[in-house]
Amino acid sequence: MRYLKKANALHLLAAIALVFYGCESSIVQEEPITPATLEAESETSKYNLNLLPQVTDFSNLRVGTYTGRYLIINKGNQSKSIAKDIQAAGGEIVKTFPEIGVSVAISHSADFLDKARKLSSIESITPDFVLQYTEEPAGVGELSSHELGGIAAAGEPFDYQSAIFDGFQWAPQSIGAPTAWENGFTGEGVRVAVIDGGIHSSHFDLAPNLDVASSISTVPGFAFNQDVGTFWHGTHVAGIVAASGFGVVGIAPKATIIGVKSLHNGSGAFEWILEGLLYAATPQSMGGAGAQVINMSLGATIPYRDEWKDKEFRDAFRELQKIYDMATRYAYQNGVTVVVSAGNGATNFDSAKELYKIPAENQHVISISSTGPVGWALGASNFTDPAYYTDHGKSLVSFAAPGGSAGLLVVDGFTGNCTVVGTTRTITNPCYAFDMVFSTVRGTTNGNYSWSQGTSMAAPAAAGVVALMMEASGGSMSPSQVRSKLVSTSTDLGKPGNDEFYGHGYVNAAKAVGLQ
Repeated sequence: MRYLKKANALHLLAAIALVFYGCESSIVQEEPITPATLEAESETSKYNLNLLPQVTDFSNLRVGTYTGRYLIINKGNQSKSIAKDIQAAGGEIVKTFPEIGVSVAISHSADFLDKARKLSSIESITPDFVLQYTEEPAGVGELSSHELGGIAAAGEPFDYQSAIFDGFQWAPQSIGAPTAWENGFTGEGVRVAVIDGGIHSSHFDLAPNLDVASSISTVPGFAFNQDVGTFWHGTHVAGIVAASGFGVVGIAPKATIIGVKSLHNGSGAFEWILEGLLYAATPQSMGGAGAQVINMSLGATIPYRDEWKDKEFRDAFRELQKIYDMATRYAYQNGVTVVVSAGNGATNFDSAKELYKIPAENQHVISISSTGPVGWALGASNFTDPAYYTDHGKSLVSFAAPGGSAGLLVVDGFTGNCTVVGTTRTITNPCYAFDMVFSTVRGTTNGNYSWSQGTSMAAPAAAGVVALMMEASGGSMSPSQVRSKLVSTSTDLGKPGNDEFYGHGYVNAAKAVGLQ
């Protein structure tokens, strides 16, 4: 398909009434924004979050629940006849993804699905649905954000020494990123697509590196720089990849960020994420984002074997799994490295064989588990300890990276406060907060920052390392070369070789660019 730079509200017009409630059709501009605006936005633009955080009721995989749309895998070279066949069956093709031979249809009749499944021109058809894709680790609420005062206008040169002066960021040091920066590796020239929620496009630390012209939304009715509340998951993730160094520093502080909004308030349809992935992986010459690296800090856990006897579920799962494999294979064939979060369910996927993680277990992706210190503000330096919440297993994890841990509170039950004194700011928080990852957030200004934890934070750290590696290689590395380089340069922790918590090791930015 030809990609558009703005979300088309007509793409999912039939779905809006089912997915949203109380949603106004007008687009609220990002600036100016006030606390009152944010409160109103949260009431008028949010999803019906009675949607399933995980698949526990498999009726949502049956006829048209939630979006009312269907994903179709075309059969062979018969795609030209599909539109007429679908129309005859009582439906309508509303979108095509010719890159992977997939179409999207809506229904105009009650028996459409039954009729469509009998068509010889299609391989399969399955209802699309919405899930919560950014489920956070249990046990910690949202922390207040902090505004960095005294920031000059965006555009000042990156200075790694001042960028980490405050000492609120333990993650870059834990993977040797400052050594890479000292030697001139900053990710400059490498394009990283962040498929997530909205990105606060005028944030001081994101605006210098954000390719606004290439950023899009695949969520109907919303721009790429819109979301709900004051945190904005996509904004925090983008800062970990490539915050420019005014208040925090990303792992690749001069990499180019492409915002691809395929989630809203953490929820998304398969179609939205699929479209975002294909757009990001498509070269600019063909109307895509031209990303070299894609970060997907999102995932859904499917307990497929528990319901394997259910034919409706079995067929839907197989089809959706195959469509995602087709998309990640498309990225791989285009030379794009896809980095994804492993998940926050504290589950060993080697033993929980009834579970499947999308997209962490799809083809050709690099799946990242999470580590974090416990009591850093109290003097601890155990940065590589597996986080209490991280999903793990040799069958799931490719590598580990710093994602933060509130284990001091959740596991140890410690509720005391700590004060960290920086050059321009002194912050008192519960001690566990400083063990999490400090990055950009929406807040209420252009300079707000806060903490979060999760494999959602670990994946962009690894994606930043890949960007540094690509710059060091001259700007081009195939996904297989990236994986091989990460295997040879990551720190082997846990059991020798492939480990259930660390995969092939804890990523090391300095070694990845040829240092140390």
